[in-house]
Amino acid sequence: MARTPVLAGNWKMFKTVQQTVQFFDEFKHLVAGAAGREIVLCPPFPALAAASEAVRGTSIQIGAQNLHWEAEGAFTGEVSAGMLLGCGCSHVIIGHSERRQYFGETDATVAKRVDAALAAGLTPIVCVGETLEEREASRTEDVLATQFSGGLGHLSSESFGKILIAYEPVWAIGTGKTATPEMAGDAHAFLRAKAAETFGAEAAAGVRILYGGSVKPNNVKGLMEREDIDGGLVGGASLDPESFAAIVRFDS
Repeated sequence: MARTPVLAGNWKMFKTVQQTVQFFDEFKHLVAGAAGREIVLCPPFPALAAASEAVRGTSIQIGAQNLHWEAEGAFTGEVSAGMLLGCGCSHVIIGHSERRQYFGETDATVAKRVDAALAAGLTPIVCVGETLEEREASRTEDVLATQFSGGLGHLSSESFGKILIAYEPVWAIGTGKTATPEMAGDAHAFLRAKAAETFGAEAAAGVRILYGGSVKPNNVKGLMEREDIDGGLVGGASLDPESFAAIVRFDS
């Protein structure tokens, strides 16, 4: 089954509204005509509406970096799926390792956020991945299995078909270290096998699994050559228009 690659950028807490508009003024021309792939960028909350307006008329899609599972309420500092839709979002990152590390995200809250995103028609980009300590203890597959089951195992096969998974080895995020294509490929293959075990062979063949962890123009091609890697969730390299455009055009 041919799976359309997805190149997604996670800006984290970078770029003002003005800087966001400037980025897209340059970036959208650099990727014009890039076919056979989906491009998603996830700015900070205050810049979402401006980003959506900036990409109007292009194939570039806008995502958020988190959402709350409730539609509304007394949850100071949180945003709902409906608010993201109102800003023009089509995607939302859920369970990023920084949310898990700094803000108490758990597999249980990941599951609730995934449900809220799907109910609103947003595409969740669900992050899983192990720490350096867990990898060195040969626990990578145990960690991935636990996160997969806890965050996604409750879904129906139909709902599972609407998500994206991002494998992000925590030790390779923002460190300059990158899992080798072989290491990343093995983790992706394990996640696809887990999907087959949980949701069936057809669902597993269709789900797109992105690699996240210091993806750069000089390593993206090797990663994308692995059978089970369907794109990237790119951090720092997505902040520069030329750099991210080079990643989007990995095969040109």
